[in-house]
Amino acid sequence: MRLAVTGTPGTGKTTATDRVETDLDVVHLNELIRREGLYTEVDEDRESVVADLDAVATRLEGLDDIIVDSHLSHYLEVEDVVVLRCEPGELERRLRRRGASAAKAAENAESEALDVILSEAVQGHGEDHVYEVDTTDRSPEEVAEEIERILQGDVRPSAGTVDFTGYL
Repeated sequence: MRLAVTGTPGTGKTTATDRVETDLDVVHLNELIRREGLYTEVDEDRESVVADLDAVATRLEGLDDIIVDSHLSHYLEVEDVVVLRCEPGELERRLRRRGASAAKAAENAESEALDVILSEAVQGHGEDHVYEVDTTDRSPEEVAEEIERILQGDVRPSAGTVDFTGYL
């Protein structure tokens, strides 16, 4: 089983996946990319690196029982995708508390309202393999438990159930 846990930065991916009780190994992809130099350049303006997704896919070859946590994980070959979502105003506050610039936090909040990552996940994997989890008012433990239920097959795919377009 390969499960992607993705979402806009600040939705709680790493916090939740660190709490998931499973036999699957958790790969924090952003850490792996930086640690192993799996990127093509550093984008100073966006405060990030540009991942080399071909190099990432090659690095993960042969790893089958994993949860891949990253805002990029939905670009990988996986069976299912969990998209963590967060109300954009709350997301912006979370990112600012983490030290993101006002511009970066606002950009991510707008992306969240526009369903950017959800749309990419559905396009890449189909609605039958995408699950949305709203983290806005849930503890990391509750989000982890929902991911566990998805892994156990107790939850039906739910792409398109969260709507934050009112934020715009």
